Amino acid sequence: MNKISTLFAALLIVASLASCSDDVSGIKQQAPPTANAEEGLMSTIYKSPQPPPAKLIIAAADSVDRIKPPQPGEEVAEFWQGRGEVGRYGGNLTVAIFGQGPKTFNYWASNDVESAGLCELMFDHLIDLDPWTGQYCGRLARTISISPDKKELTITLRKGLVWSDKRPITADDVIFTLNTIVKHGYGNSSYRDVMSLEGQFPEIVKVDDLTVKIMTKKPFAPILNALRICIAPKHIFEEVTKNPVSEFTKFWNINCDPKTIVCSGPFMLGRYVPGQRVELVRNPNYSFVDKAGQRLPYLEKFTETIVPDQNTEILKFYGNEIDFLDIRSVRGIDAAKMKSREESGKFKIYNLGPDDGTMFLMFNMCRRKKDGKYIVDPIKQKWFNSLEFRQACAHAMDRKRMISNVLRGVGLPLYTAESPSAIYIDKTLQWYPEDLKLAQELLSKGGFVKKGDDLYDADGHRVEFTLYTNAGNLTREGVSVMIIEELKKLGMKVNFQPIDFNIMIDKTENCTDWDSVVMGLTGDKIEPYSGANIWKSDGRLHMFDQRMPDKKGTVNVTDARPWEKEIDECFNGGATTFDTAQRHQYFDRYQAIAYQQQPFIFLYSMLNLTAMRNKVGNYMPTAWGIYNTPKGSLHNVEEIYIKGRK
Repeated sequence: MNKISTLFAALLIVASLASCSDDVSGIKQQAPPTANAEEGLMSTIYKSPQPPPAKLIIAAADSVDRIKPPQPGEEVAEFWQGRGEVGRYGGNLTVAIFGQGPKTFNYWASNDVESAGLCELMFDHLIDLDPWTGQYCGRLARTISISPDKKELTITLRKGLVWSDKRPITADDVIFTLNTIVKHGYGNSSYRDVMSLEGQFPEIVKVDDLTVKIMTKKPFAPILNALRICIAPKHIFEEVTKNPVSEFTKFWNINCDPKTIVCSGPFMLGRYVPGQRVELVRNPNYSFVDKAGQRLPYLEKFTETIVPDQNTEILKFYGNEIDFLDIRSVRGIDAAKMKSREESGKFKIYNLGPDDGTMFLMFNMCRRKKDGKYIVDPIKQKWFNSLEFRQACAHAMDRKRMISNVLRGVGLPLYTAESPSAIYIDKTLQWYPEDLKLAQELLSKGGFVKKGDDLYDADGHRVEFTLYTNAGNLTREGVSVMIIEELKKLGMKVNFQPIDFNIMIDKTENCTDWDSVVMGLTGDKIEPYSGANIWKSDGRLHMFDQRMPDKKGTVNVTDARPWEKEIDECFNGGATTFDTAQRHQYFDRYQAIAYQQQPFIFLYSMLNLTAMRNKVGNYMPTAWGIYNTPKGSLHNVEEIYIKGRK
């Protein structure tokens, strides 16, 4: 969506932010609690020792198992050298996922964490974060430079990179990925959301076979973070993109032949057994080596076992059927027992600190029609669009009890749009306790009346709606039950319906057929603009009022609320300055609006706990080196090896 905004106007917004009204009427603030969830058992955050910086190794391009020095006139390839100890080849690392398994093997069409994380094991990012410093660094890229005026970014790829089919990886692949797949909204258009500013996509041009230049009309601070994206093989996808955008998601779906998938990452798809497991196999053409010059990865296989629920996942870990429990797998109810079984179970549990994701309750605020009928029942539509209704529900949440009873203390209460781990969190937005009296007052102000034990709206309709969450996630199911109990105290009748995760995602992102939902979203510790696809009114994950794209993949917004428009301006303004203080002003303002309006009623952020078998070498988790699972905290998965192998 095009927006009329200039850098001058953006600077005026910065100057006026301090005087913007921060009215939080309806939200009762209080000093933060002195105790927090990090005390006790999980009080120590693990810090992996920082190794020396990564080295770029130049070798003969035809090196096979071990790199060799190039001869005069011979083609060369540039390899990143691993930072861990020299390991051993072979073996299989087995992890688990609960639910029905991946939705796609097409990274650029993935909308869920599990599918994206699985693809991140098969495709490398263009740019990445150093897991120990949080600084941007090359992955497929060798060098990254930005012009003095902050409007041009030049990226040079490493020499000798090849796809798993041995075709070269070049600037043409980068330009195709960005200018075709991302720009035109193929698959997951969220990638376009976070690379666009005021509806304008960067201009991307080829300098030479290994170099691309990315140009923006204004300084665009989030550009480096947006380029933490996997690159697609042009020679495979070019024909696919000649079809309608809607056909893109069918390519490399879960029924495809694994042999057709061409990768750049450490693993390739070997086999998928629906409902049972995904088997990845070693990519012999991967562009990393260890300190002995041996080609990585070490592992021969990486297996993801599909289980029905979290309990089964934990039991399989105790039974030595899986080797690793990654972030969001170790629940609070498991932590104490797991800690006591570390020695006998021959594993170690790690606390990596607060997760960057957020857990929330959300109501469907859509006011539009489809095929002549309102998408949301007009009666419920009034409730969900009532500020007093949402604020009342926010005050009914007993976050402290949720963390104590369901998470067993392994989490932090959440009231803001940015997680506790985010460097741009607005710390002035203070917590507020459960307050049913204030909640009742807010409902009365909104025209709701309690008759006996039941709540009615101003038109005499009883307040009753359905709450969804994903079945098998026992933590979310437990939290949902507590929410229902709290809202019952206000007189609301909430019908609980756990459903399959993939069905829930389809409801919230596509058909918009839902009342309320408890779910979570991943976040970004470094860059708040990564949430543009969620918070901007034309964002592809603007789920509380999801506006659907047209046939060209464009979301046209005609009914944005005033506060949605102001959030749009905050994101645009925060993106056009590299000044940290000014960026804080913009992103603090958006958080204040979200805090007041409560489109998402935030509940908590979990602590990132993992558990790894002692037999696994080179597991070096860090707070910065966390991806979508199953890659998760395995930022150096190519270096992971099984100890004791000959």
